[in-house]
Amino acid sequence: MNGEFIDKWVSQLKKGSLSFVVLGILISEQEYYGYDLIQEVKRKTAIDIAEGTLYPLLIRLKNEGLVESNWVPQATGIPRKYYKITAEGQSTFLEMKNYWTSLNQHLTILTHAL
Repeated sequence: MNGEFIDKWVSQLKKGSLSFVVLGILISEQEYYGYDLIQEVKRKTAIDIAEGTLYPLLIRLKNEGLVESNWVPQATGIPRKYYKITAEGQSTFLEMKNYWTSLNQHLTILTHAL
């Protein structure tokens, strides 16, 4: 087994899934602060995501019109930026989910055939 190859493959698989995962969490229409979103990703997927990975992803999703953000004042401290999914983000997630489901079915068939 080529451990280095597997490590890179797992990393790419996680990286390629993060948009789907984040939109999937936001589909609940709950607003999330960045840190809370990181915790939710870890809780629901066991993917350990760093702030340096999440925030650029959120910027890309925002630029695509899939999420929006707003600053919420705090009783103490500085305001926090909260993120929520847009209508475009919801429809995009549903399309991604359909593709993911189809891909998963085909991969399951492939792995069971081996």
